Amino acid sequence: MRTAIVILYALAFVSPAWLAAQQPEFKVLAFHSTKVERDHVDFSKDVRAFFTALGDEKNFTFDVTTDWTNLNDTLLRNYQVVMWINDFPHTPQQRKAFEKYMEHGGGWIGFHVAGYNDKTTQWPWFVDFLGGAVFYSNSWPPIPARLIVDDTSHAVSRRLTPAFASPVNEWYQWRPSPRENKNVKVLVTLDPLNYPLGIKDILTGGDTPVVWTNTKYKMIYLNMGHGDRVMSDYMQNNMIADALLWIGNHKNLAK
Repeated sequence: MRTAIVILYALAFVSPAWLAAQQPEFKVLAFHSTKVERDHVDFSKDVRAFFTALGDEKNFTFDVTTDWTNLNDTLLRNYQVVMWINDFPHTPQQRKAFEKYMEHGGGWIGFHVAGYNDKTTQWPWFVDFLGGAVFYSNSWPPIPARLIVDDTSHAVSRRLTPAFASPVNEWYQWRPSPRENKNVKVLVTLDPLNYPLGIKDILTGGDTPVVWTNTKYKMIYLNMGHGDRVMSDYMQNNMIADALLWIGNHKNLAK
């Protein structure tokens, strides 16, 4: 009894501001898969370590799962951000839960193959969610590229220089370009000076956004995510960190 009284007495002098500070700023539920392309698994390992450390530094919760059935109404209501690292939902139930989550103000950040869609995907809502972007082509093998920053004042890209060298990655091209959608804000684009880009599969030209947001939602897509070199660049890592913090701190989400 005496111990309990002492504890209660001590708590009476704890500042409410201090208690509030111990609460996470936001909670992230990150989905990834282990039975996918080896380079995508490698990226997942690196980016999960990166966000785990960032969560400790910036006071947010970073939970990770390989069970995509956790993409359901009951669990999602506990999180402010859903992250797809190297895969995407494959069942109608998972898709519907995600649609509902986003339509009701949830946040999403997706990397590389998380945005993949083509004529076989048959998920028109997701195509609209990406700003109308449908996968068209890719460069191969993975290769570094020079990127142009479309907006150096945006919260996601403010720590980038107007152009920078991005590490080895497989670059996706989309048709139509998401830039053609009035709701899309492109933040980073593949520099046309890269063309022709690739050896076996070659991007010969065209508009190739690599980071963008559909301003109808709290979302951001980043094409980076192939291999174990993606997280090797300090400047690009700043952008990846700022992308999650921008989505997570959604009350201050400036579009």
